[in-house]
Amino acid sequence: MTKERVTDVDSYIKNFPSATQKKLQQIRSIIKKSAPVAKEIISYQMPAYKLNQVLVYYAGYEKHIGFYPTSAGIEKFEKEFIGYKYSKGAVQLPLDKPLPVELIKKIVQYRLMDDKKSAGIKNNTFMDQLSAPLRRALNNHGIKTLKQLSGYTENDILKWHGIGKTSISKLQVLLKAAGLYFKNF
Repeated sequence: MTKERVTDVDSYIKNFPSATQKKLQQIRSIIKKSAPVAKEIISYQMPAYKLNQVLVYYAGYEKHIGFYPTSAGIEKFEKEFIGYKYSKGAVQLPLDKPLPVELIKKIVQYRLMDDKKSAGIKNNTFMDQLSAPLRRALNNHGIKTLKQLSGYTENDILKWHGIGKTSISKLQVLLKAAGLYFKNF
């Protein structure tokens, strides 16, 4: 891998050999499916996923993928890391073995719950899956449910303070999961 600074995950992954790229794309896909509303960022020069705070990071190395679910994620699932090299905040996933897909999903979902708890979110509503600025923007317009949200067009919502195209994508994912869509006109 070259040591140039990267600003997005695609560029980060392209710096690795083909076999490593496949593993990095696989872990990326697992995380995105487990936390579809989390924002994908580069932090500490590695891919990370953030809601109110960073949920998990991962990084490619010569012989393994480093998975960093914070110390809370390691502590909660420590008994499931038998056979893996791990520390207080990281676990090494060897490139020559299949990724532990179900374990990664469980860790990401746990980190989502932990993130909500840390942010003081108590109910398990669609709003709990949104960033604080997006929640505030929707609350400021009286939106509390996905059904209410589906009564607006994307263009209506884009005019509101605190909502951009990334927010629309997150809202589309949540609406679609509930069988709803933004108003068309």
